[in-house]
Amino acid sequence: MLDVGCSMLDVGAPALMTSFYKRSNFVTHLPVDCLYSPSHFWLARVEGDRWRIGFTKFATRMLGEIVEVQWEKAESAAVAGGEIIGSIEGFKAISDIYCVADGRFAGSNPALREQIELVGEDPYGAGWLYLIDGQPDAKCVDLAGYRALLDATIDRILEKQSTEGAE
Repeated sequence: MLDVGCSMLDVGAPALMTSFYKRSNFVTHLPVDCLYSPSHFWLARVEGDRWRIGFTKFATRMLGEIVEVQWEKAESAAVAGGEIIGSIEGFKAISDIYCVADGRFAGSNPALREQIELVGEDPYGAGWLYLIDGQPDAKCVDLAGYRALLDATIDRILEKQSTEGAE
């Protein structure tokens, strides 16, 4: 059963419907109307074929505090799902940013140049990463699919931790 509540995720934006999620020590509210990628990005339709894309709260937790983001694609460049389009550096890791849609890179979030901390503080609102004009990758799933993916991912992490602790 999905626990759906309403939460304000961006100042000045309309309230988004969210679903409460908790597994082990990880707790978040997931936007109901987004699609989600297996690499822990969310995709929200802006209008028409334009999609706003950002890291999920799970991804930001794995990265730790974000210190820098860099882009390899120019605005209007053709992109494909799975293609590396940039990188992000956190205190815990440096990670490639993969495209999760096919189409054209429509730009990055200009606010991140001065306020990179928004990625971690407001990942589903002001901390979005980039825009794409096109279609989401076929691997993207709805909320129920992402909850199942999170369950499996967190269970693997817990299993690995318990195995390492037993050695």
